[in-house]
Amino acid sequence: MNRYPKKKDFPVSKIRRYLEPGPVVLVSSSWKGKTNIMTMGWHTVMEFTPSLVGCVIAGGNHSFHMISNSGECVINLPTSVLIDTVIKIGNTSGAEIDKFREFELTPDEAQEVEAPLIRECHASFECRLHDGSLVEKYNFFIFEVVKAHVAASPKYPETLHYTGDGVFMLSGKTVNRRSLFSERLL
Repeated sequence: MNRYPKKKDFPVSKIRRYLEPGPVVLVSSSWKGKTNIMTMGWHTVMEFTPSLVGCVIAGGNHSFHMISNSGECVINLPTSVLIDTVIKIGNTSGAEIDKFREFELTPDEAQEVEAPLIRECHASFECRLHDGSLVEKYNFFIFEVVKAHVAASPKYPETLHYTGDGVFMLSGKTVNRRSLFSERLL
């Protein structure tokens, strides 16, 4: 006999708890000699070659204007060690403070863009705006990753995943099913 979970009605406004697409990231930007960092929980891989990432950046966010003007950013992947810093960055405005200094993070020079990498993060992906046609209507940016920097270990870092209401899940156990994939999908 098959067993199915019993389901109940759930508020549509809270479905992010189940559909959040990926780990929380820190997006660094630069414009006219100023830098900023924002916390982002909504992004999605859109294509492999070229490597495209789509994300929503709220129009009222200080980073929105910096990234709209510069057409570039760095998507940095923090690990669970930085959870309190990630939250604090998300609760402050870069229009009022220098977030690198305030949160004791180290900016590193990027190779392809002006925005800085964040040294304390496990990975940093230098991005240029690939398609801005949905920015005005939906605040949806499509970036091309033009350079990637990833720490050698751990291979699968413990990342943060926001489920809403101040609650995070940490990435957990990995399961290898590579034998079921075709070469084309790897």
